[in-house]
Amino acid sequence: MKKEAPAAARNRESIADVLAEELPDSGTVLEIASGTGEHVTLFAERFPQLNWQPSDPDAEARASIAAWSAEAGLANIAPPLEVDASALDWPVEAADAIICINMVHISPVAASEGLLAAAGRMLPSGAPLIFYGPWLEEGVETVESNLAFDASLKSRNPQWGLRRAEWMEALAASHSLRRTRRVAMPANNIMLVYRKR
Repeated sequence: MKKEAPAAARNRESIADVLAEELPDSGTVLEIASGTGEHVTLFAERFPQLNWQPSDPDAEARASIAAWSAEAGLANIAPPLEVDASALDWPVEAADAIICINMVHISPVAASEGLLAAAGRMLPSGAPLIFYGPWLEEGVETVESNLAFDASLKSRNPQWGLRRAEWMEALAASHSLRRTRRVAMPANNIMLVYRKR
């Protein structure tokens, strides 16, 4: 049941370092597309003052999240929810922060559109929506490995692929979210932080 993703083990400490500067002092953090559950268990341990709500549309992923959570034995991780980011109705109505790691490029555009719409509804003023992953950016040369990754994704599913940060910014703005930070991360990834206006 418990799955492992090598990338999660490599990147979660550096992601947590940025989260330490962006997350609220208390409240509930909703993680969209929690995957294996490795990220949320580390974050819940590192930020015990926050309640963590993992989610994933995939039943096997939710089983893995539950297994990691059970092994960690932490009281601040809620049972994983089934959340399809592209859906209009979500089983959660409010959060004090939302994080989304490595989903945008391996999901249809509708998932990002749904997530931004939900964040616009759910987040209080000033609360963060935080993305991590590879992006394409105007005026920034894309490394060859990311271009190859983009081509590989599109060959697996034509609805997948690296998204333009400028597209995300415009989409966010339409839901009263403004980008407040861009952080270059290891392995040619980027963290983008938006805050509810």
